[in-house]
Amino acid sequence: MATGELVSPAPLLRMRSYIQRVATGPEYSKEISFDEARDGMKLILQGEVDPVQSALFLIGLRLKRESDDEYRGILQALIDASERIVADCDEVIDIADPYDGYTRSLPASPFLPAVLAGCGQPAFSHGADTIGPKYGVTHRKVLEAAGIDVELGVREAAGCLSDPALGWAYVDQRQLCKPLHDLVELRSLMVKRPAITTVEVLLHPLSGRERTHLVTGYVHKAYPRIYSMLARYAGFDSAMIVRGVEGGVTPSLQSASRFTRYHSDEDEESITIDPATIGRAGSERALPLPADLPSPEVTGDGIPRQINTPAAAAQTAAMGLAALRGEPGPMLDSLVYSAGTILFHLKRFPDLKSASEFVAKKLQSGAALQHFQAGLID
Repeated sequence: MATGELVSPAPLLRMRSYIQRVATGPEYSKEISFDEARDGMKLILQGEVDPVQSALFLIGLRLKRESDDEYRGILQALIDASERIVADCDEVIDIADPYDGYTRSLPASPFLPAVLAGCGQPAFSHGADTIGPKYGVTHRKVLEAAGIDVELGVREAAGCLSDPALGWAYVDQRQLCKPLHDLVELRSLMVKRPAITTVEVLLHPLSGRERTHLVTGYVHKAYPRIYSMLARYAGFDSAMIVRGVEGGVTPSLQSASRFTRYHSDEDEESITIDPATIGRAGSERALPLPADLPSPEVTGDGIPRQINTPAAAAQTAAMGLAALRGEPGPMLDSLVYSAGTILFHLKRFPDLKSASEFVAKKLQSGAALQHFQAGLID
C-alpha cells in the first residue's frame, strides 16, 4: 500500500494539491497515495472543504480512473466515519445492492435477507431512500412499503440478527455513516457516479463473530477484480460478486450468469450459473415493471425520474409478500435462485440444484414469511 506525507497542515491547501494532481486531463493526471486519498475523503466528510472542491476531487479521480490505493484510501475514510458492530452470531451475510435502486424491474432482493434468515443464515441489507443517478426502487422504499422498520440503528440491527425468530435486518446509510449520507445532494449535482458509489457497499457495518460474507453485484467487467480487492481490504471472509439484474445481486432468470467469488485466502474464481439447471428459467430477466404503473412523481429538485418509485415500491412489496407466501412467479423464482446461489457459494450445499431445492422448501413451509413478519413494526 502506497503512503505519503500530507503536503500541508491546512485542509484547503491539501485538497488543492490533490485536485492539481488528479484533475489535469487524461495525459497528465497523477495518482495520489492511500493516505492522501483517505485524507481528501475525510476532508469532504467533515465539511472542511468547499463543495466545488469536493466535487472536483471526486470527479477528477473518476475521469482519471481510480488506482487501487485511491479506492482503498477512500474506503478507509468512509469506514473511519462509520459505526461497525459485531453481532452475537457466528456468521453474517451482508447483502449490498446498488444504492440508487432499480428502474427496469421490480427487485426481489429486498426480501433476500428474510429468506436467508428462514434458511438459518443471519443476513442484512443496507441502502438509502433515494440516490442518483437512477433514483430507482431501493430496499428502503420497498421494506418501508411492506411495514418494516427502516430506521434501526446499527446496534439495534445487530440485535435483530442474533434473534433466532428474526435473523435479518435493514440498515440505512443515514444510520451507518451519516457524514456520507449528507453528501446525497452533492452527488446529485455531480450527476456522474463518483468512487464513493463503488465503495459505499463495502462499509461492513455488521459482522459475525467468526465470519462475514459479502454479496454484491456489478455490470461492467472491470468490477469483479475491484470489488474482490476492496472486500479483502475491508475484512470480508468471503465475497460473491454477481453479474446481476441492473447491477444488483439477483442473477437473470432469462439466461446464464456469472459470479466471481473468493473464500479467505483462496484465489478468486469465476463460476457460471444457469436458472434452467434448477427449473427457474423465464422469458424475462426479472419481474417486469407493471404496464399500469403511474407516471413518475413530480419532485422539487428538478431532476426527472424514470419511474414512479413510490408506486413501484408498493407493487414490489405486494409481490414480495406473495412470493414469501409461496405464490409462483418470477419473484419467487428470483428469490429461490438468488438465495440458492448464495448458499452454494457459502458451500452449504455441493451444488446449486440442492441449495435451491432447500430454499424452495423453506419458502413453501412459510419459514421465510415468519422471519419477515417478525420484522414488522408493531
